[in-house]
Amino acid sequence: MLIEARIDAVRACAYTVPTDVPEADATLAWDATTLVVCEATCGGTTGLGYTYADAACVPLIARTLAPLVEGRGALDVPGAWDAMRRGVRNLGRPGLVSCAMSAVETALHDLKARLLQLPLAALFGRCRTGVPVYGSGGFTTYDDVRTRAQLEHWTGESGIPRVKIKIGESWGTEPERDLHRVALARRTVGDGTALYVDANGGYGVGQAVRIGRALADQGVTWYEEPVSSDHLASLRQVRARVSPDVAAGEYGYHLPYFDAMVHAEAVDCLQIDVTRCGGYGEWLRAAAVAAGNGTEVSGHCAPSLAVHVAAATPNLRHLEYFHDHVRIEHLLFDGPAPPEDGVLRPDPTTPGNGLVLKRTDAEPYRVG
Repeated sequence: MLIEARIDAVRACAYTVPTDVPEADATLAWDATTLVVCEATCGGTTGLGYTYADAACVPLIARTLAPLVEGRGALDVPGAWDAMRRGVRNLGRPGLVSCAMSAVETALHDLKARLLQLPLAALFGRCRTGVPVYGSGGFTTYDDVRTRAQLEHWTGESGIPRVKIKIGESWGTEPERDLHRVALARRTVGDGTALYVDANGGYGVGQAVRIGRALADQGVTWYEEPVSSDHLASLRQVRARVSPDVAAGEYGYHLPYFDAMVHAEAVDCLQIDVTRCGGYGEWLRAAAVAAGNGTEVSGHCAPSLAVHVAAATPNLRHLEYFHDHVRIEHLLFDGPAPPEDGVLRPDPTTPGNGLVLKRTDAEPYRVG
């Protein structure tokens, strides 16, 4: 009987994919992104999940998390997650531990949905058939030509009516270039497209407020991490003094983080990253915390993994269609769907998340 089905094995591998060009935001630069893929099996069925994190998650999954969930009921994902939570007590939950847990938990939910022959969104219970997305990239390393080309791709070929670029270059030391790039973006996409910016915590409070007022002149409506998300009082100060919506939350690794951010009235929209927060169950709990306080949520990155749970979240605003992750998900998996008119639609006919690892294509990027 299916109700007696047990998790046979949990395995993980890491893949590091170089960026197409060097990338940077306000506070970090990188030339590659690592994806840690987790697969959970039951009989002949395999569930797939992943996280964007260091390859150190692979031995953490193999040595610590897998033994905690193998042999448990394949349908009882909350029980498996709670076993992991209790088992990592002395390891420190925020950070890589939570990323590894997210990879396992999303794989277990995918396994459950495939065993039940249900699309993952149907397992959670859909409240919408399509998820609005915004095009995200616009790195500070881009010149005007590349920035313009990316924006035109999103609004033209992909039909996305919301776009975001990075600002706060070099820890806020290039404000003139920041504002030049915002003006360039506005000229490129026109007045009919929503324009967002992400400062990745690169400004202090005073500078964030000054920049925020200039952003309003360009019709910017989303001001992500104008100051560090570690400082909730500073976020709240900026939020009270600028007109664009202030957003943060992508570094939430456990429920108390989201609760503190919402109750500090630090954001207009709470971001949740399914590859960091602990997985789908924690996403839904964080969204419920936000909903209880009249706050919307937005999915941070990993669009192919997050789209199903986003479709089941009533207080969702949108999902980030991030350049790096879109490249990787289409490169390494069969199954990702492109947006149509700015909306991602989970396949209503394919069990689970619909993703299949392209092992031959992925092998050259395998690390560890």
